Amino acid sequence: MTEKKIEFSFEEALERLNEIVAQLESESVDLDRSLELFAEGKGLAEFCQEQLAEAEERVKTLLKTSKGFEEQAGLSGSEPEVEP
Repeated sequence: MTEKKIEFSFEEALERLNEIVAQLESESVDLDRSLELFAEGKGLAEFCQEQLAEAEERVKTLLKTSKGFEEQAGLSGSEPEVEP
């Protein structure tokens, strides 16, 4: 089985994941289709988790300064410098 590259926005991926869950819960799909849906859903869940982790890192880089909030360098995993 080959992995498909996911080309969705976070919201689209989450919506598709919800559709897959509904199909799997309906018990109206056969075993082979269930396995296909499960594999697709697993990929979508991983994609969504990665997107959320990236968003969390971006939020962590927002630091309050005397001018308000501004995004600081540090999106590559390094800790941003904090102004006193």
